[in-house]
Amino acid sequence: MNSIIQMDAQALDQHNHYGFFDLYDKHCFKQPARTTWIEGWKIEYIAISRPDTLHMRPMVIIGGAFQNFNSYKYCVEQLFDAGPIILIDLPSMGANQQINNVDTGVSAGTLELETLAGMLGQWLEQMQLPKVAVLGMSLGSVVASCLADQRPELVDRMILMGVMQKTRKSWRMLLEESLQLMKEQRMEEFGQAVILYLVNHARLNETRMSPTAKRLFFKQMSEFTATEQERYDINCNRLLRLTNVPIPQCKVLVACGQYDSFTLPYENANFALQCPNMQYVQIRGADHVPQLQRRKETMNLFATFLRDEPVDQLEGIIPFSREQMQQLERRGEERICVQASQRYLSHRHSELTFKAEIVDMSFFGILLQLESGQSALAAAYPRDLALHLEDEEGEFKIECLVFEHDDTQLRALFKHGSFEIAERLLHFVQTQKMLSQAEVFETAI
Repeated sequence: MNSIIQMDAQALDQHNHYGFFDLYDKHCFKQPARTTWIEGWKIEYIAISRPDTLHMRPMVIIGGAFQNFNSYKYCVEQLFDAGPIILIDLPSMGANQQINNVDTGVSAGTLELETLAGMLGQWLEQMQLPKVAVLGMSLGSVVASCLADQRPELVDRMILMGVMQKTRKSWRMLLEESLQLMKEQRMEEFGQAVILYLVNHARLNETRMSPTAKRLFFKQMSEFTATEQERYDINCNRLLRLTNVPIPQCKVLVACGQYDSFTLPYENANFALQCPNMQYVQIRGADHVPQLQRRKETMNLFATFLRDEPVDQLEGIIPFSREQMQQLERRGEERICVQASQRYLSHRHSELTFKAEIVDMSFFGILLQLESGQSALAAAYPRDLALHLEDEEGEFKIECLVFEHDDTQLRALFKHGSFEIAERLLHFVQTQKMLSQAEVFETAI
């Protein structure tokens, strides 16, 4: 195959504004994506517009690891108010199934996120588009930031949602655990784990994530094909190798869900604080997937910003001043004390146990007090210990990921690989919180 860029005939036959936007109709997402080849790598895209906004600045949308073009079919109509739309999937991202270079056979796993950003910049230049706006969500936010850093002349403004500059250890451990579950082919547990990491289960009452959406998301994860598993492995390892996300110098809107437990609100705010021309907002009542839970509010936010109109008074949007951003709590959920706090940890492959006292906990993690010297021994098994708890139904246990310890204390994340145990743990935490509040009230009177 010729290594220079080759556009397909369908792309060359477009004769509207900019030479390549299709006019939108409701059936456009049923059509095959257009394809461009760059040195053996495939780029898939859809370029669509409404006639009345065809003259406006185009926007390029780079989705997260699990989004495909169909993910946006209910979103684009609001975004057309701000101009033409380009949905793009780079090699092994989105619905792009390419795992190996067709010319060289090299694995897509060798393409770092910075390399993919360079490929996108090359594609934008080859398409001879004017300066574009870029929307990067989750994994796509890294590619977007790298593009703005590498090719500032191509990017007018940017929206980033679910972004952090440096990955925290606990976050990397969650990704590594999901990879391990997939490697062991515990796919039902893998599917539940991925959803429980991305969706804030402790805030389902606020986010109103529908059971149907949750079930479909789980079905998608648990039924991954071999190619999808390989692409998940590639994208996770790209993120695990990531050491720094560059700061864009263009105008930037950084947004996240109010209850995002995957890329925490303070991490999004910290990224925004380093941008010279930024605005930071939270989307009320959403977590890491606002486009699913608060679609109308999220798309209205995006379209308003892209039209260069103020977003501070929009419904469902919480704006923040620089001072408020600097004061954001690092933890997403309150840590509570537990009555009858003496518990124990067990090893999943042996009879080994450790006595432990709960110092405090939340739905996501726990701080334990152990006898002197015991925490170091326990930390030698970072993914093999389970905490035993008890509620009105009896004893249950939840596996832990140990990520920090000193001589007497051990801090761990909960693995969350089961919807059933997650519900039970959430009930336990809520019950303990109510008991603690009642105790404080009784003391006060």
